[in-house]
Amino acid sequence: MKFGPHPVSEAEGAILAHSLHVEGRTLKKGLRLTRDHLAILAAAGIETVLVARLEAGDIHEDAAAVELAGAVSGSGISADAPFTGRANLHASDSGLLVVDRDAIDRFNRVDPAITLATLPEHAPVIAGQMVATVKIIPFGVGAASIGQALAIAGATALVRVAPYRPMRVGLVSTRLPSLKVSTMDKTRRMTEARLKPSGSTLLPERRVAHDSGAIAKALAELSDEGAKLLIVFGASAMVDAGDVVPAGIREAGGNVIHLGMPVDPGNLLVLGELDGKPVIGAPGCARSPRENGFDWILGRILAGLPVGPCEITGLGVGGLLMEIASRPQPREAVVAHAPKIAALVLAAGQGRRMGGPNKLLAEIDGRSLVRTVVDAAGASRAASVTVVTGHRRQEVEQALVGTGVRTVHNPDYAEGLSTSLRQGVARLGDDIDGVVVMLADMPMVTSAILDRLIEAFDPSADRLVVVPTHLGKRGNPVLWSRAFFAELCAIEGDTGARHLIGAHADAVVEVEIGPEVALDLDTPEALRAMGGTLPA
Repeated sequence: MKFGPHPVSEAEGAILAHSLHVEGRTLKKGLRLTRDHLAILAAAGIETVLVARLEAGDIHEDAAAVELAGAVSGSGISADAPFTGRANLHASDSGLLVVDRDAIDRFNRVDPAITLATLPEHAPVIAGQMVATVKIIPFGVGAASIGQALAIAGATALVRVAPYRPMRVGLVSTRLPSLKVSTMDKTRRMTEARLKPSGSTLLPERRVAHDSGAIAKALAELSDEGAKLLIVFGASAMVDAGDVVPAGIREAGGNVIHLGMPVDPGNLLVLGELDGKPVIGAPGCARSPRENGFDWILGRILAGLPVGPCEITGLGVGGLLMEIASRPQPREAVVAHAPKIAALVLAAGQGRRMGGPNKLLAEIDGRSLVRTVVDAAGASRAASVTVVTGHRRQEVEQALVGTGVRTVHNPDYAEGLSTSLRQGVARLGDDIDGVVVMLADMPMVTSAILDRLIEAFDPSADRLVVVPTHLGKRGNPVLWSRAFFAELCAIEGDTGARHLIGAHADAVVEVEIGPEVALDLDTPEALRAMGGTLPA
């Protein structure tokens, strides 16, 4: 591939290296220049342009990305159509992500132009969630390098999903005077919540004395009733191989496979088996919704992955769970002051379904949609309002004159909503605790609705993502804790952050609002139904 400046008069068929904004139009990076494009550049007085030209043996970035994405995708994975040399991979099943780290390392070392990035190994994923991305760095890559990468991908499944298997689960809880009944009730609820993504069901719980014989009897009964997985919550934590929970497993006729694990919290876990069925002696931290070592072992069992001493003792690197967004530490993520929430209004889209006019300038009761949304944000308890512009930037900014809000221009708006989200979040101050992400075509979202979302945000209670609903169906806007800013900025393409809500279910609180959070105005028909008019 040849790369460098080129006279505009000789650039037909070349690939534009960087986006250009000329004559009210945007010529996007990666565009193959035609005579019409060159005429626009020449009329604007541009004499040279930075371009790339593919040579014999080069494969275009999109063609390379889609071929490699298909090759690295194993079972439970689907690949998106390529764009700008990128093909994103999504889970088609809910389960655990399984990667071949050694093969991925070799794949990434074939050529600096070829990259594959994934979520962490054994990350829990839900159907539809983005789990990996293939990105070709330049505009083309040599066929020889593609061949080497395909050979590596063809030898093994580099990325796959081990789907969850619904199981009947038996739960045994032991009692001591120091343990509150309310704590045991909460433990059962937390266990049910952990089992829900897999479709597993909990059999009637057994609450017994903190005695090995009582545990043994309860385990045997639940096994006879068809439980395929057994979980024991001891009223006091296991500290030795002869302690009550491991002793109860042995008295039931089972075996203790491993005691303890190098994951904190979660050190005091017991893994055993009874009649060929796994038994987990849960550590005390598993009573909390916050992620811990128990989640890691439970997930592997539900996904049918092997779990034994080798797997458990290999969890030490990364086993210190200190900075997980859904498990904030009191000294770090729990906000001691009243949370400072910013409003971020995404107003960069092209609104193609509206048929041409800029829908954000459409008016209802004499006010444009974008002005209505921004005014609602300004009248709410939000500490600041930032508006991301893009398509017809000047028109949108003119509509906001006098509001005092900060505007941020997104030059890459044509590449999708994620680029606007990234631009906006990156501009928020370090003192911001959370952001409510608003869409500029939802004029029914009022300041009162925003205030209800802000009131529901409570990091001290793990309420880190606030989602409005209408009749139980989720809508917009969504309020996100600062703990998720990095993940929001990592989203690619024309997609929002819905998959993050599913991935962090234990951090989500839903607030029933009404039809206002489900109504966006995408078409002329929807606008007219609201009594609105398009700009001339």
